[in-house]
Amino acid sequence: MTDRLELMGAPGSPYTRKMLALLRYRHIPHNMIWGGAMGAPEGYPKPKVPLLPTFYFRDSGGDLEAVVDSTPIIRRLEKCYAGRSVIPENEALCFLDLLVEDYADEWVTKAMFHFRWAFQADADHAAPLLIHWANPNLSQEQVVGMAAQFSKRQIDRLYVVGSNEITAKTIENSYVRLLDLLDCLIQQQGFILGGRPSACDFALYGQLTQLTQVEPTSMALTRRLAPRVRGWVDRMDDLSGHQDGDWLADDQYGALAELLTEIGRVYAPFLIANAAAVASGASDVNTEIDGRKWQQPVFAYQAKCLVALRNGYQALSDEART
Repeated sequence: MTDRLELMGAPGSPYTRKMLALLRYRHIPHNMIWGGAMGAPEGYPKPKVPLLPTFYFRDSGGDLEAVVDSTPIIRRLEKCYAGRSVIPENEALCFLDLLVEDYADEWVTKAMFHFRWAFQADADHAAPLLIHWANPNLSQEQVVGMAAQFSKRQIDRLYVVGSNEITAKTIENSYVRLLDLLDCLIQQQGFILGGRPSACDFALYGQLTQLTQVEPTSMALTRRLAPRVRGWVDRMDDLSGHQDGDWLADDQYGALAELLTEIGRVYAPFLIANAAAVASGASDVNTEIDGRKWQQPVFAYQAKCLVALRNGYQALSDEART
């Protein structure tokens, strides 16, 4: 591909930040179109599902196609652009990268949404900022009206993503543990899977741009408990000049034990319970996570995530699976 890649997103979208930092690291020429809630620019196609970021690829006929979903887009970019790969060649490490990326995209985002909208002070801070990010030319009267409308819609959606009075403590405790885990990993090796960033680093970074830089409550937690993590997030924003180290060797996977234990403690039980609820036709997930009751509406997409992870695991060689 020789044209500059184009994508539309917003600074308040963790997935936009994930992909923008990845493009910088991989030295992929790109044009960032800030729009977000304002929708695609005139003349650009709309995706089937309006998600951020939206990438605009050329199809076989040369026309623009709108593509969303960061995980498959990362794999598509690996095929289109050579050099500075974010996917480990080692098949076992490649699967662990996918697992941690999925945890960041689908579980840590619950903390991002929770801390942004479950506390009034955070919601009051975020709502106008999101409008300014989308369009800084609006009048103050327009901003106030749009912010109030958007805030109400997002707060009403808290239950959909799993943030409610029943789940709040589980989400908050999980975020605090993640800060401690990342603090140790970053100090020890720089990134999750060794001395160079992988897809899962960018996925965690995307959520943490909001949790450590935007939302007042989670920012305060980070400042108090893990300032190193905040510093890592700031550096991850532009790794275009990073000199890569090595991936973890086979005998170094023990460094990931506590992070994988956390994923098994919170995310895996949710994935399994959610998939069972979807399969049974239930409207809600009712299970126990980290010793507490968990209840939320079923999430069909995350049932697909479980299928993808299981398929990835089963595709491993016997040696890698072991």
